[in-house]
Amino acid sequence: MGKPDADGPGLPDLPPEWGRVVVPDDASALADEAARVRRELRRPGPARPALAFPLLVLLVAVLTTVAGLFAVTWPRSSRTDEPTVVPRPTPAELAGRPLPALDLVDAGQSPVSLRGLLPAVIVLVDGCACADRVVEAAAAAPAGVTVVTVTGDRTVATTPSPGPGVRPLADPAGGLRAFLHLPARPGTATVLLVDRSGVLLRVVPEVHSVEDYRADLARLAR
Repeated sequence: MGKPDADGPGLPDLPPEWGRVVVPDDASALADEAARVRRELRRPGPARPALAFPLLVLLVAVLTTVAGLFAVTWPRSSRTDEPTVVPRPTPAELAGRPLPALDLVDAGQSPVSLRGLLPAVIVLVDGCACADRVVEAAAAAPAGVTVVTVTGDRTVATTPSPGPGVRPLADPAGGLRAFLHLPARPGTATVLLVDRSGVLLRVVPEVHSVEDYRADLARLAR
């Protein structure tokens, strides 16, 4: 039996009387040996028996080289280069998770802690200004609940006037969208309801009116 290597059993050992047989990495390195064998084959009959040993060495060397290349390039069932796919949570599955501790910016580019504004109705308006949706949220929010509008760049949405009780901010780093795994869609707004402890109560990916989440607003004031 051959000597085991890192990938399994090796080739059978060669007879000790053959001496040390060097197997090159490139089979083309055996060109000189192959040429000498061909010259010997063209000689008269008496010289041919002497070719048995070099022919055998040459054959073993070629087979060993090919076997080594085959072992390196052959795909192994235990090896995989495919990345592990982690399923993204749906909007319903985000409910009950804590809101990330994000710092957004105001119109003066000063950082504002989002957690410092809780409880809050957060309206993502990076898909559209959606003034009607903002006005509805401000009118329906219970006392003590902040309505926060969030754009997706460094420009804070100040027009049309958001009205009293509305805090316009910007999220240039896109932290909220990254947390939600919800890309902005043109013409739509997304609403997040977050209680005073920082827990996300509900995510409404596409808001058509305040009626989509009115029943959950009372939970924010608790």
